[in-house]
Formats: sequence, C-alpha cells, structure tokens
Amino acid sequence: MERTIRRPPPLIFVGSFLSSPSLKSPSAGEHLAARLAAAGWPILTTSRRRWRPARLLDMLAAIWRRRRRYAAAHVELYSGRAFLWGELACALLRRLGKPHLVALHGGDLPAFAGRHPERLRRLLAGAAVVTAPSPYLQRTLAPYRAGIELLPNALELRRYPFRRRRRLAPRLVWLRAFHAVYDPSSAVRVLARLLPLQPAAQLTMVGPDKGDGSRRAVERLIAELELGDRVTLAGGVPKAEVPHRLAQGDVFLNTSRVDNAPVSVIEAMACGLCVVSTDAGGIPDLLAAGDDALLVPAGDPAAMAAAVHRLCTEPELAERLSRRGRERAGDWDWPVVYRRFRALVEGMVGEAARR
Repeated sequence: MERTIRRPPPLIFVGSFLSSPSLKSPSAGEHLAARLAAAGWPILTTSRRRWRPARLLDMLAAIWRRRRRYAAAHVELYSGRAFLWGELACALLRRLGKPHLVALHGGDLPAFAGRHPERLRRLLAGAAVVTAPSPYLQRTLAPYRAGIELLPNALELRRYPFRRRRRLAPRLVWLRAFHAVYDPSSAVRVLARLLPLQPAAQLTMVGPDKGDGSRRAVERLIAELELGDRVTLAGGVPKAEVPHRLAQGDVFLNTSRVDNAPVSVIEAMACGLCVVSTDAGGIPDLLAAGDDALLVPAGDPAAMAAAVHRLCTEPELAERLSRRGRERAGDWDWPVVYRRFRALVEGMVGEAARR
C-alpha cells in the first residue's frame, strides 16, 4: 500500500524524539514518523535534545531553519510543561503560514484544559487539523475545538500472533511503565487475592522503571507477601519483544489510575488475551464493559482479582472477550490508520495551497 503513494507532502514532526533501546520506549509520534519514513514520505523530526530548555530552542530553530524543506507540520501536544513547547511551536508555524496538525496526547490533558481553557482554544484554533488517539480525548476536548478527528495510535496487527483463549490458565501479564500513575503495586495485590481461588496463578510484570520509587515499592511488596516465586519482574523490553511477552499470558491487567488509550491494552487484545482493567479516565470510552474487557474501579485489587477469577471459571465469557478483542484491535492496524492520516494531511496541504 505505502509504495503506491505519489509525492507525499514533506512533513516536520515536532515533539520529543528521545527513545533508545536502553532509556525510553518510542512515543506515538516517533512510531508514526518512522512508519511514514519507511513508506517513502520525506520526514524531518525535532528534537532529540534531552535537556528541556535546549529541546525547546532546537524545536523552534528547526521549524525556522528548515521552513523551505517541509509543506506541513505534525505537532505533539501534551499537558504540563510540554504544553508550552507545543504552544510556541504552533505560534511560529502560524507566523510562517505553515499548515499544521496538532496531535493531542495524555490522559491529563482534559484537566489541564480546564485550568487553561483560553490557551488551549487559541492553540487549537490555529491548527488546520486536530487529532485525538481516543474517543475519550475527542469527547472531553470537543468544547475547545470542533471537529477533532479520531486517529488511533497504530500497531501492525500481523506482528501480534492471535491465540483464542477459552479455558484460561491464570497467567497474568502487566505491561506498563513502573510509575505511580499506573499503580503497579495493585497488580501484586491482585495476585495475592487471587491465589486462594486460583493456586496456580503467576504474574509477569514488564516495563521500564520511571524512577519515582514505584519499582522499589513493588519489590518490597513482593517480599512482604512472600510472592517471590510467583512474580517475574522482566523490566523494560524492546518493542519487537512485546508480542512474545504477551503471548505467554492469558489475562492482561491494566491497573492505572489515570489513562487515555493505552497501546499496551490494544496489543494484549490483538494477541487474544482477556483484559481486566480499571475504569480510569478514557478506558470506558475505549472498552465496552463485558464485551471488550471486564472493568473495575481503580485502586480495588479485590474487584480485579474477582474479575480474573470469573474469567477463569466462565470459559464462554473468556472466549467472547478474546475473540472480540482481536476484532477491535483491527481498528488500530497500521494500514487503516495510514489511510486516514494520509487523507488528513493531503487535505490540509491542499486547502493551504488553495488560499
């Protein structure tokens, strides 16, 4: 499909391009830029600077110095301090008359918008296109900009081998970064509550340590509950290894307290794992309770353990969630997302050329 594209418009991606095998997993923007480049699009990126002030200056300098080398821009927008980067980048792009797509990210962005509504409205008003990776962000940020387009974070479905789950072994997988917002300790508490009901239960936890003490807290809790022989702490793994790690489990736990549209959940669904998740943030917009996943309140390990036990004792339910999950994951498949992205970019570049 990608090889049939004729003269795609050159783009500059503005965001944090900091990933490396040892330090950080690629962001959604990094994945998208890399896939487009592989498909033959002329892609520029900024910035790789790790020091935040230098990163901002590098972004602005690249937008200015390379202005004759790109037709349009893709700007990643997050809340907090990163919002300022997006704000200044979009202001400069407007001054240059460059059409730009603003990609909304982060489950905290709606709360930030509530505190700074005019800043967000002003920024989004100047964008030719605004996208959201989830129905949650699309819905909650609609008051600040009409016509937000849904553009999921893509995955390549063919890389995720599907196995239909029916009679489950209680092999649990948790795959997120070790950070308080994802509440990794709850996964260990789920296992502890599940063991009296499912004595063979095992938990594998995969993800990098974000350095806020969450990983150490998990290690202490494992020792305190004497679960050392039941929990595997795999650490961070390369993206290419994620399907293999997921394939070894039957139930995927998502314990987050704040969430939007976690790609790890979609990856688990693509592999056929049954998902048990908190109902935090945008999860209910993403997953239909009882059809796509079982949802429980955030911070309630007892409820999550009960949901896992239910899957282990109701094979028809497990099979329905497993099959439905793979079907839903097709909406995130790269060819589907690619066609939508191409139409949006060509549309905004064409509109700018007609002015």
